[in-house]
Amino acid sequence: MESFENCKVITKANIYFDGNVQSRTIYLPNGERKTLGVILPGEYEFGTGVPEIMDIISGMAQILIAGTEDWKSYAQGVSFPLPANTKFKMKCNEVTEYVCSYISE
Repeated sequence: MESFENCKVITKANIYFDGNVQSRTIYLPNGERKTLGVILPGEYEFGTGVPEIMDIISGMAQILIAGTEDWKSYAQGVSFPLPANTKFKMKCNEVTEYVCSYISE
């Protein structure tokens, strides 16, 4: 996934954790919402509202979903699902880029 065509871009950034996590929201022609983001090294906790699919574009992330005990590693080119209405921790040891797709329920 290198580019998206004919999309609407929201110019105001989503900024979290003192600027260590930043993203921009885009809408595809079919109405699908995605965020394109960059995560600086560190450990962060996020929450989901709807199911999501996270694609790691560069770097690597370790993920711990609430209620589980094992961290899972995801490298560049790998996608993973996140359930709705849950919290998860993310550790990055290097700058990591991602695309998050929000799944309509």
